[in-house]
Amino acid sequence: MFIDYSKIYVKAGDGGNGAVAFRREKFVPKGGPSGGNGGNGGSIIFEADGNTNTLLAFKYKRKFVAQSGAAGQSSLKDGKGGSDMIIKVPVGTVIKNVETDEIIADLEDENARLTLLKGGRGGKGNSNFATSTNQTPRYAQDGKPGKELDIILELKLIADVGLVGFPNAGKSTFISTISAAKPKIADYPFTTLEPNLGIVDYKDYQSFSVADIPGIIEGAHLGKGLGHKFLKHIERTKILLLLIDASEENYQEQYNILIKELKNFSSELSKKTKLVAFSKIDLIAEEDRKELKKRKLKKYNGKILYFSSASGEGVSTILDDLWKTLKA
Repeated sequence: MFIDYSKIYVKAGDGGNGAVAFRREKFVPKGGPSGGNGGNGGSIIFEADGNTNTLLAFKYKRKFVAQSGAAGQSSLKDGKGGSDMIIKVPVGTVIKNVETDEIIADLEDENARLTLLKGGRGGKGNSNFATSTNQTPRYAQDGKPGKELDIILELKLIADVGLVGFPNAGKSTFISTISAAKPKIADYPFTTLEPNLGIVDYKDYQSFSVADIPGIIEGAHLGKGLGHKFLKHIERTKILLLLIDASEENYQEQYNILIKELKNFSSELSKKTKLVAFSKIDLIAEEDRKELKKRKLKKYNGKILYFSSASGEGVSTILDDLWKTLKA
């Protein structure tokens, strides 16, 4: 199951209390203070793990508390520090403050680490407070409590190419053709209920990644359909490949809506490099192919590509163009 959003509670460990103790040794009738210090609490640390690709683990566990430090002991023995809690998340996870919605960190690099909350400091034992005027202090310092925070974990896939299009534009079939990704495919709207990430093996042992995003409809940026929920997954992509069903006569309208929804969701998305491809050309009669390839799109000056995932026609050309654009 693909989970890309979770709200959790995290708390660093409390510091241990300092000890109040005095030496009790043979032949030392007036032993001085010997209370040890409390141990520091464990910290909350996040780590980006390349072997994890979903936030599913946080669906079942939503509370994470690091270990507290142990209290100090007599004979100047310090308490043991609490163990840090290392929380592994997928690469591309954004951490936000629930209360302010502020982005705390963006773990977009593998093995990136963030110490979100540092453990509470351990309190000092009474041995630290002895002075010439107070040689037998009977007090110690309490440990500091660990800080706590409610946070949001939001996963954004990291891919080179993002596929964008209306439901049934052929995105799922295309990604299953060019990569090992196996999305569920059927002839009805919203086949794709979760984004899919595929790795394309290109020429000379080169490769690039492609993300298939659930179909966008008009009003997606307002939460209609499934597009709005997953548009965030193409915010990191370098190129957007807009797929339009070649058998649809209102291709210009579909293009306009896709561009509008991208722009309304994020101004950054609208600035990304875009390629347009007409899919399912196998559904077009051979005698109509010439007219198909004369199509123009208003407000688009780039190259228009044509392909069929079913027959394989034009697929290699698209991969060539994507690779050239990525390396430009």
